[in-house]
Amino acid sequence: MSGKAVPTFSVAERDRRWGLARAFMEREGLDALLVFGEHEDAGPAPFAFDTWFTNGRAGTTVVFPRDGDPVSLFPMEMFTKDHLESTRRGDVIWIPPENIRASRDSRAIGDTLRQLGLENGTIGVVGLEPYPPWHPEGIVPYRLWNNVSERFPEVRFKPVAMALSRLIMPLSHEEIAVVRHSARIGDAMVRAMVDTAAAGVPESEVYAAGMAAGYARGTIPAAMHFWSGPDPLASGLPQWGYRPQAPRILRDGDIISAEVFCNVGGRHTQHQATITIGEPHEDLRRAADVARTAYDAGLRALRPGRTFGDVVDAVRKPLDAADGWEFGPAVHALNPAIALSGFPADASRRMAGASAYPAEADHPTISGDLTLEPGMTFAFEPNYAYGRRLAYIGGTVIVGEDEPIELNPYTARILRAAGGDATICAGVDSSF
Repeated sequence: MSGKAVPTFSVAERDRRWGLARAFMEREGLDALLVFGEHEDAGPAPFAFDTWFTNGRAGTTVVFPRDGDPVSLFPMEMFTKDHLESTRRGDVIWIPPENIRASRDSRAIGDTLRQLGLENGTIGVVGLEPYPPWHPEGIVPYRLWNNVSERFPEVRFKPVAMALSRLIMPLSHEEIAVVRHSARIGDAMVRAMVDTAAAGVPESEVYAAGMAAGYARGTIPAAMHFWSGPDPLASGLPQWGYRPQAPRILRDGDIISAEVFCNVGGRHTQHQATITIGEPHEDLRRAADVARTAYDAGLRALRPGRTFGDVVDAVRKPLDAADGWEFGPAVHALNPAIALSGFPADASRRMAGASAYPAEADHPTISGDLTLEPGMTFAFEPNYAYGRRLAYIGGTVIVGEDEPIELNPYTARILRAAGGDATICAGVDSSF
């Protein structure tokens, strides 16, 4: 470890966020915000807007009156015990005990709204709108929402997640420091995987090395997506993570394709790792060149005042011009993940056996009209395949005042676990 001090969030950061929220409520004509949060073990791209207000454990519900301070509704008593112990140890606590409630069911929400005099108000709700990819129709349970709606027929509930998301995407200096810290840890996770990967090693050992590097540096990363084989065309948890079977033993000529997720204090980074065991296949080299060209085009387009759609168009030009195929989306927003590049669904029909599965519709770009501002964070993950040889590269990029801030150039190329003494192509790393 480098010995660098871990950046933290101050009371000034709390006041900045709460001030933004109050100004947002004033501008939108809201008397309060009702913010739902997803369980803390949700994995990558969690719906965790609650933590933006609380700087605490994910999985709470927040009621924030425009003329008062936020109230945090806990899901279980263990959250209270943790809050008390953190207070005793001197941690920076944003929500005092008097603004905590012991439950977040519909009764507790209703009681809190009444206590705050909101029975006839206009309340902005975060949790009712779609949040890709895991929540196409929101996260609020039907029974809970039905109970709240029936109890408060005079309240005007207004979905505001998208508008609030755009407000909080430009990160503060404190948040950017935390994102940089997360990005360094993510790089360390991938380096540990590169150091461990070799023919004869179980893929689970490579997975463990990466996760352990995150744990050892003081964060709890979401489970990474990880596949290995001579030509894997998949993305998700390794099969032995959800099905009783032995991990693969790596062989010479294999590829490891991994999405590594890191987060510190609710600020997320993402790292695309393609690691070769031995000499990369010629088709993989060609695919890496196309992906790297798309990556560089996206960097040139990521400027304040332009739109997310402009970036998507720039990234897609090299992909569309080449004669292979695109595996999945090439760029998406982080902190929060409200923007996603589209891609043609029919491209994946080139995979042998794909015709046996239901056809998908094309995937349109989400939030293409989002205007870029300094401090916004994005995962650049261009990918391209020739035949079954898939290059999936990239990392986290911040919109700078002028130039983009590239946090993970290390993973923006193919990585070689088995060494090599010559540069193979622009998209392949030769430093191992």
